[in-house]
Amino acid sequence: MIETVVNRRSIRRFLPVPVPVQTLRSILTGAARAPSGTNFQPWHVHVVTGQARERLSRAVIMAAEAGERSDEYAYAPSPVQEPYLSRRRQVGYELYRLYGIARDDYAGRKQAMLRNFEFFGAPVGLFFTMDRSLLLGSWLDCGMLMQNVMVLARAHGLETCPQQAWCEYGGVVHEQLGIPQSQIILSGMAIGVADPAAPENGLISERLELDEFTKFHDE
Repeated sequence: MIETVVNRRSIRRFLPVPVPVQTLRSILTGAARAPSGTNFQPWHVHVVTGQARERLSRAVIMAAEAGERSDEYAYAPSPVQEPYLSRRRQVGYELYRLYGIARDDYAGRKQAMLRNFEFFGAPVGLFFTMDRSLLLGSWLDCGMLMQNVMVLARAHGLETCPQQAWCEYGGVVHEQLGIPQSQIILSGMAIGVADPAAPENGLISERLELDEFTKFHDE
């Protein structure tokens, strides 16, 4: 179990290998054991495959190319302060390096970004939503559900990539999937079989050492 967690990474190229519906049902059923305050179970999950996946991808790519953003929420403050800005830049530069994209190749960077909306080639996309009226505690609950999905997927030989990028075009996702405005889209997620030959799948983002983020109180 430790290896399943510590070796998890965000996969950015998948093989065109179908994922059985029963496997998805097993993952989501297990993930739903995530804790939630006073058993709210606030999450909703939308599973997108086949023609629905293709239609959604086309629609969001068209919106992205036209610059028609419709953010569900602000993911990070603007401007981003240190040390968070440096961490964001470091992982971004490393990913572009693995893609073979120069720092000043803005067209290449845009094309790499648009691959989000093809689920990086994964045959299955997941969208996590909850009632818009709920508060921060339910965001925590849904995050724990998502983490369970990512861990349980690995137990089935699958990998994932959580994708908040879809929320930058939330209006299109609402329309294409018929998600009511009373629900907020928290994140998308690609799920499938990782392409072991893809250089970008070798990205291992740095993590702080334990003592940099932990304080033990014993007196």
